[in-house]
Amino acid sequence: MKKVLQFAGIISLALAVIAFILFMATPGVVVTSGNIQRNFPGTTVIFGSKETTDLYVTSVTAVTKPSPLALIGWIMLLIGLLAECASIVLPLLKVKALEKFSVIFDIAVCVLFVLAGIFAFIVVPTFYAANGVDNVPNGAGIGAGWVIGGILAIAAGAFAILPAAAKFIGGKK
Repeated sequence: MKKVLQFAGIISLALAVIAFILFMATPGVVVTSGNIQRNFPGTTVIFGSKETTDLYVTSVTAVTKPSPLALIGWIMLLIGLLAECASIVLPLLKVKALEKFSVIFDIAVCVLFVLAGIFAFIVVPTFYAANGVDNVPNGAGIGAGWVIGGILAIAAGAFAILPAAAKFIGGKK
Protein backbone atom coordinates (compact mmCIF):
# COMPACT_ATOMS: atom_id res chain seq x y z
CA MET A 1 0.00 0.00 0.00
CA LYS A 2 2.88 2.38 0.70
CA LYS A 3 4.14 1.96 -2.87
CA VAL A 4 0.73 2.87 -4.25
CA LEU A 5 0.52 5.93 -1.97
CA GLN A 6 4.03 6.95 -2.94
CA PHE A 7 3.17 7.00 -6.63
CA ALA A 8 -0.58 7.79 -6.43
CA GLY A 9 -0.13 11.34 -7.70
CA ILE A 10 1.97 10.23 -10.65
CA ILE A 11 -0.48 7.42 -11.48
CA SER A 12 -3.35 9.91 -11.28
CA LEU A 13 -1.50 12.33 -13.55
CA ALA A 14 -0.72 9.60 -16.10
CA LEU A 15 -4.34 8.39 -16.19
CA ALA A 16 -5.63 11.95 -16.59
CA VAL A 17 -3.18 12.68 -19.41
CA ILE A 18 -4.34 9.55 -21.25
CA ALA A 19 -7.98 10.59 -20.71
CA PHE A 20 -7.18 14.10 -22.00
CA ILE A 21 -5.59 12.65 -25.15
CA LEU A 22 -8.53 10.30 -25.71
CA PHE A 23 -11.01 13.16 -25.40
CA MET A 24 -9.14 15.18 -27.99
CA ALA A 25 -8.16 12.45 -30.46
CA THR A 26 -11.15 10.10 -30.65
CA PRO A 27 -14.73 10.57 -31.84
CA GLY A 28 -16.93 11.96 -29.08
CA VAL A 29 -20.33 11.28 -30.61
CA VAL A 30 -21.00 8.44 -33.03
CA VAL A 31 -24.28 8.14 -34.95
CA THR A 32 -25.05 4.88 -36.73
CA SER A 33 -27.98 4.69 -39.13
CA GLY A 34 -28.12 1.47 -41.11
CA ASN A 35 -24.79 1.05 -42.87
CA ILE A 36 -23.88 4.73 -42.50
CA GLN A 37 -21.84 5.93 -39.54
CA ARG A 38 -21.16 9.60 -38.76
CA ASN A 39 -18.40 10.47 -36.29
CA PHE A 40 -18.09 13.82 -34.58
CA PRO A 41 -14.45 14.23 -33.51
CA GLY A 42 -13.72 15.06 -29.88
CA THR A 43 -12.44 18.51 -30.85
CA THR A 44 -15.75 19.24 -32.59
CA VAL A 45 -17.75 18.05 -29.59
CA ILE A 46 -15.63 20.15 -27.22
CA PHE A 47 -15.02 23.31 -29.27
CA GLY A 48 -17.50 23.14 -32.14
CA SER A 49 -16.62 23.57 -35.80
CA LYS A 50 -17.38 25.57 -38.88
CA GLU A 51 -17.18 23.86 -42.26
CA THR A 52 -17.58 25.72 -45.54
CA THR A 53 -18.36 23.80 -48.71
CA ASP A 54 -18.02 25.59 -52.03
CA LEU A 55 -20.70 24.73 -54.54
CA TYR A 56 -20.91 25.88 -58.17
CA VAL A 57 -23.10 28.86 -57.48
CA THR A 58 -22.65 29.53 -53.77
CA SER A 59 -20.97 28.24 -50.66
CA VAL A 60 -22.67 26.51 -47.75
CA THR A 61 -21.43 26.89 -44.19
CA ALA A 62 -22.29 24.24 -41.61
CA VAL A 63 -21.79 25.30 -38.01
CA THR A 64 -21.61 22.67 -35.27
CA LYS A 65 -21.92 24.11 -31.78
CA PRO A 66 -19.96 22.57 -28.90
CA SER A 67 -21.50 20.60 -26.09
CA PRO A 68 -21.41 22.81 -23.00
CA LEU A 69 -20.74 19.89 -20.66
CA ALA A 70 -17.94 18.59 -22.89
CA LEU A 71 -16.29 22.02 -22.83
CA ILE A 72 -16.72 22.35 -19.06
CA GLY A 73 -15.43 18.79 -18.55
CA TRP A 74 -12.41 19.48 -20.77
CA ILE A 75 -11.62 22.66 -18.81
CA MET A 76 -12.03 20.74 -15.52
CA LEU A 77 -9.65 18.07 -16.77
CA LEU A 78 -7.11 20.69 -17.82
CA ILE A 79 -7.33 22.52 -14.47
CA GLY A 80 -7.13 19.18 -12.67
CA LEU A 81 -3.96 18.29 -14.58
CA LEU A 82 -2.34 21.57 -13.56
CA ALA A 83 -3.47 21.16 -9.95
CA GLU A 84 -2.20 17.57 -9.87
CA CYS A 85 1.20 18.77 -11.07
CA ALA A 86 1.18 21.33 -8.25
CA SER A 87 0.11 18.62 -5.79
CA ILE A 88 3.07 16.49 -6.83
CA VAL A 89 5.58 19.34 -6.71
CA LEU A 90 4.52 21.05 -3.44
CA PRO A 91 5.59 18.21 -1.07
CA LEU A 92 8.95 18.03 -2.85
CA LEU A 93 9.69 21.63 -1.83
CA LYS A 94 9.81 20.56 1.85
CA VAL A 95 8.03 23.70 3.04
CA LYS A 96 5.75 22.87 5.96
CA ALA A 97 3.19 25.59 5.17
CA LEU A 98 2.79 24.36 1.58
CA GLU A 99 2.05 20.75 2.59
CA LYS A 100 -1.44 21.77 3.71
CA PHE A 101 -2.14 23.04 0.20
CA SER A 102 -1.15 19.64 -1.16
CA VAL A 103 -4.11 18.03 0.62
CA ILE A 104 -6.45 20.74 -0.70
CA PHE A 105 -5.12 20.18 -4.22
CA ASP A 106 -5.66 16.41 -3.86
CA ILE A 107 -9.31 16.89 -2.90
CA ALA A 108 -9.91 19.49 -5.62
CA VAL A 109 -8.23 17.31 -8.24
CA CYS A 110 -10.38 14.34 -7.23
CA VAL A 111 -13.55 16.37 -7.66
CA LEU A 112 -12.40 17.84 -10.98
CA PHE A 113 -11.39 14.49 -12.48
CA VAL A 114 -14.54 12.67 -11.35
CA LEU A 115 -16.81 15.43 -12.68
CA ALA A 116 -14.91 15.50 -16.00
CA GLY A 117 -15.38 11.74 -16.28
CA ILE A 118 -19.09 11.98 -15.52
CA PHE A 119 -19.53 14.80 -18.04
CA ALA A 120 -17.93 12.59 -20.71
CA PHE A 121 -20.74 10.06 -20.26
CA ILE A 122 -23.57 12.57 -20.66
CA VAL A 123 -22.17 14.39 -23.67
CA VAL A 124 -24.57 13.02 -26.32
CA PRO A 125 -27.83 14.70 -25.18
CA THR A 126 -26.08 18.00 -24.45
CA PHE A 127 -24.35 17.94 -27.84
CA TYR A 128 -27.63 17.53 -29.68
CA ALA A 129 -29.41 20.07 -27.46
CA ALA A 130 -26.69 22.64 -28.17
CA ASN A 131 -27.21 22.09 -31.90
CA GLY A 132 -30.97 22.55 -31.72
CA VAL A 133 -32.04 18.91 -31.97
CA ASP A 134 -34.83 18.11 -29.52
CA ASN A 135 -34.63 14.33 -29.63
CA VAL A 136 -31.39 12.39 -29.78
CA PRO A 137 -31.48 10.27 -32.95
CA ASN A 138 -31.63 6.50 -32.69
CA GLY A 139 -28.17 5.02 -33.02
CA ALA A 140 -26.40 7.99 -31.41
CA GLY A 141 -23.91 7.19 -28.70
CA ILE A 142 -20.61 8.01 -27.10
CA GLY A 143 -17.43 7.09 -28.91
CA ALA A 144 -15.36 4.26 -27.44
CA GLY A 145 -12.43 6.57 -26.74
CA TRP A 146 -14.67 8.82 -24.66
CA VAL A 147 -15.98 5.87 -22.67
CA ILE A 148 -12.42 4.77 -21.88
CA GLY A 149 -11.39 8.38 -21.24
CA GLY A 150 -14.29 8.89 -18.82
CA ILE A 151 -13.39 5.73 -16.91
CA LEU A 152 -9.73 6.78 -16.78
CA ALA A 153 -10.66 10.28 -15.57
CA ILE A 154 -12.75 8.81 -12.73
CA ALA A 155 -9.92 6.38 -11.87
CA ALA A 156 -7.49 9.32 -11.89
CA GLY A 157 -9.75 11.06 -9.38
CA ALA A 158 -9.71 7.96 -7.18
CA PHE A 159 -5.92 7.85 -7.24
CA ALA A 160 -5.71 11.61 -6.61
CA ILE A 161 -7.62 11.32 -3.32
CA LEU A 162 -5.46 8.49 -1.92
CA PRO A 163 -2.67 10.70 -0.47
CA ALA A 164 -5.18 13.05 1.18
CA ALA A 165 -7.15 10.10 2.59
CA ALA A 166 -3.96 8.52 3.94
CA LYS A 167 -2.97 11.80 5.64
CA PHE A 168 -6.46 12.15 7.10
CA ILE A 169 -6.60 8.57 8.39
CA GLY A 170 -2.99 8.68 9.59
CA GLY A 171 -3.61 11.95 11.43
CA LYS A 172 -6.47 10.54 13.50
CA LYS A 173 -4.34 7.97 15.33
